Amino acid sequence: MGSGLPHPPRIITMLQLVDVLPNLQGNGGATMARAKIQRHENTGGVTVFYDGACPSCVRDRAQYEKLLGSKGADIRWFDITGQEALLREIGIDPHKALTELHVQDERHQVLSEMDAYILLLKKVPLLKPLAWLIGLPLIRPVLAKVYHGMVTNRLRRSGRL
Repeated sequence: MGSGLPHPPRIITMLQLVDVLPNLQGNGGATMARAKIQRHENTGGVTVFYDGACPSCVRDRAQYEKLLGSKGADIRWFDITGQEALLREIGIDPHKALTELHVQDERHQVLSEMDAYILLLKKVPLLKPLAWLIGLPLIRPVLAKVYHGMVTNRLRRSGRL
């Protein structure tokens, strides 16, 4: 190297920087940094804000990823556990994030509850008819009420509500 430098300068991408952050800040800092980077450098995908402390939510995520297959690369998953400040920063009430599914779409619009589920179901060809069905005016409010009851019971049983 004629420049006298022992190594050429290295350009570090934002995602590479996030990979070294756990060593610099601990896991909490890296998680927050990763979310901020995903929010600011979103390449047009969907971000799902899910409760990673909920075993059934984690199973649902795994099942959804399995159904999506290779199309899942456009879906980012963000565990809301312990991320209250960041949620507020992006306009999501932390309590609502715990009690309702939230999704940020390709246009950076945050959808919640049944709108969020409909968006996710439409991403899986096999589930598109279900997305249409749960969007029907008679089914949607009933399903929303059942969903809220199930979530409230789950959070009470786990001592988180």
